Amino acid sequence: MVLAASLILGSGPGLAQDTASKASVSPAAVADTDTGSLKSVADFDSIADEKERSIAIFEETGKVLQDPRCVNCHPRGDSPLQGDDMAIHEPPVVRGEANFGAPGMTCNTCHGPENAEVVAQAEDIQSIPGNPNWHLAPVEMAWEGKSLGEICAQIKDENRNGGKTLAELVEHMASDDLVGWGWNPGKGREPAPGTQEQFGQLYEAWVATGAHCPAA
Repeated sequence: MVLAASLILGSGPGLAQDTASKASVSPAAVADTDTGSLKSVADFDSIADEKERSIAIFEETGKVLQDPRCVNCHPRGDSPLQGDDMAIHEPPVVRGEANFGAPGMTCNTCHGPENAEVVAQAEDIQSIPGNPNWHLAPVEMAWEGKSLGEICAQIKDENRNGGKTLAELVEHMASDDLVGWGWNPGKGREPAPGTQEQFGQLYEAWVATGAHCPAA
């Protein structure tokens, strides 16, 4: 998925909790080891300190940001990755000057406007990804191999995020169709955790709490 995001945050049950109750809960207490789902914004209401709550929320979005569905299109090199093991793309391709492949082998040579199921291929190739805007993220947006803190700082940096403000990033994450492909990746691929709506809500809550980053 390419960095590209606003949803109205729902009020959570934690808003009715008193400060003393919140103060007794640490960020670690709301950690979720289930990488197939995403916590809701309300699940973080118990963290009293706003900065700690902001960091905890961003760490939850990291389940998506560091998922193969995202990282495969945000590689540090000039070739996209593929599969849950994030292997180098086969057949060999390169990003090209416009992140759309080299002349004669652009992304849309194989990738159409929507996912396409295939037959008589290798067992692990059941469909070809597709989206009208399919392309590789610019190299300045690469986050393969980076820590979540490094990715966070990069996402906030307008020199490395396509010139987007935080508000524009929220809109991008929550609504961009190519980002949304991560939850509809085609047959044979595991979707990103949760839903794009949940991801967008978490991202907006992160911005609303100061957009603080984990330690790099």
